Amino acid sequence: MPKVRVLIVEDESLVARDIHNMLRSLGYEVVGIVASGEMALQKASKSAPDLVLMDIVLKGDVDGITAAEKLWEDLNIPVIYLTAYADDTTFQRAKLTKPFGYLLKPFEERELQTTIEMALYKSKMELKLREREEWLSTVLKSIGDGIIATNQDGLITFMNPLAERMTGWTQDEAFKKSLHDVFCLEGLSSGKGLPPEAGGRTDGNMLLSKKGGQIPVEQTSAPIIDRNNAHRGNVLVFRDIALRKMAERKLNESYDRLNRALEGIIRAMATTVEMRDPYTAGHQRRVSKLACAIARTIGLPETQIEGIRMAGEIHDIGKIGVPAEILSKPGKLTDIEFTIIKTHSQVGYDILKNIEFPWPIADIVFQHHERLDGSGYPAHLKGSAILPEANIIIVADVVEAMSSHRPYRPSYGIDKAITEITQNKGVLYDATVVDHCVRLIRETNFSF
Repeated sequence: MPKVRVLIVEDESLVARDIHNMLRSLGYEVVGIVASGEMALQKASKSAPDLVLMDIVLKGDVDGITAAEKLWEDLNIPVIYLTAYADDTTFQRAKLTKPFGYLLKPFEERELQTTIEMALYKSKMELKLREREEWLSTVLKSIGDGIIATNQDGLITFMNPLAERMTGWTQDEAFKKSLHDVFCLEGLSSGKGLPPEAGGRTDGNMLLSKKGGQIPVEQTSAPIIDRNNAHRGNVLVFRDIALRKMAERKLNESYDRLNRALEGIIRAMATTVEMRDPYTAGHQRRVSKLACAIARTIGLPETQIEGIRMAGEIHDIGKIGVPAEILSKPGKLTDIEFTIIKTHSQVGYDILKNIEFPWPIADIVFQHHERLDGSGYPAHLKGSAILPEANIIIVADVVEAMSSHRPYRPSYGIDKAITEITQNKGVLYDATVVDHCVRLIRETNFSF
C-alpha cells in the first residue's frame, strides 16, 4: 500500500525538522518542507501531496489561511493547521476555510497520526460529496425539463437554467422567494389548477413568465423526505408542452377530417342502397336512430354508440347485389327470391370487411339477421356468438320493418312490432335490448 505523502509548511526550521522526523517514524512520506504560502502552492502543484501540514502564521503575501483555501479549492489537497497561538480574528478566518484539523504546538506523535488519519478520511468523503454534487448539478442543468426545488416553507432554493428561461427569473433573483411568486400559473389564484406543492401531475396549465409570455406546461411535484420521514421541501419538474399541444390539435383536426370523410362514405353507401330499393328509403336511417336510442338507454359509451349508428345506416348495403326487380316486387316473394334476398348480409360483409373501421361494422352487418336460437341467417349464430351491437340492430330492424309499409304488405303497426319482440324475448331477441326498446317506445314516446 503506497505511503501517505505529506508536505510541511513551517517557517521555523527546528519545528519543521521535528515534524519531519515524527512523520517518518509514523510511516508517512515527506515530499518537502517549505517556509511560505507562495512556496507551498508551488510545491503542492508539482508534487501533489495527499496532505499539507500548514502553519497558520507565515511571512510573505500569502499566509497559511489563504494558501490552505487555494490548496483545497484548486488542487483538492486537505490541510491541517499548525499553530502555537492565534488571535481571534485569525482563528475566525481559519474556521471559514473549513480546515480538516488543528494541531496546537507542541504535539505528540499519537496526536499527529490521529489528526492526519481523520483529515484524510474527511477529505475523501468531502471529495466524494463534491463529485456527486457536481454530477447532480450537471444532470439538473442539462436535463430537458425545468426544475425548481423549495424548502419546507415553500421558498426556492434551486432553479436549473431551463426553469430560469421559462419563468423569466434567474436563480439569484428567485432565491428564498415563494414558489408562487416565481412559478405563476394562470387561474391558480382563483382556484383553477393544482398548486405545484400539492403533489402529483397536472397538465395543460399556462405558466406566466416574468417577461409577460405564456407557456403551456405539464408539471409534476414530489416531496423531499429525509431519513426521519420529515418533510424538507418539494421538487417541481415542469416542461413546455406547446409543441405537443400543437401536434394534438393537428391530430384532432386530421381526425375530424377523416371522420367527416368516413361519414360521407357511409352516407353515400346508404344513398346507394336507397336508390336500389326506393320502397325502403329511410329504413336504414330509422333503424340507426332507434338502435342508438336503445344503446343510450342501456348506457353504452358514446364511442360504441357511434359504431352502432354507422352500422345501422348501412346494414342493408348488401342489397346492392340483389336484382332491383326482386327488391321492388309488389307481390309475395318466392322461395328462390327470398333466398336471394337473404344473401344481402353476406354481400354486405364482403363489401365492408376490408375497410378498417374503428368498430366491427362488417361483423354487425353480417349478423343483423341472426337470432339467439340459431334460426337466423346467414351463419345461424347462437347466443353470445352474436355481437352486442348486432343484437341492438336486430331488434331495431324488426321493429322498424314491421312498423313500415312494404311493396308486398301494409304496415303491421308499432304495437304488433312490440308484441313480436316481447313474445320472443330471450328466444330470438336479446332480453335486455327488448326491455329497453319497449320502455323507450312506451315511456318516452319515441318516434322515427
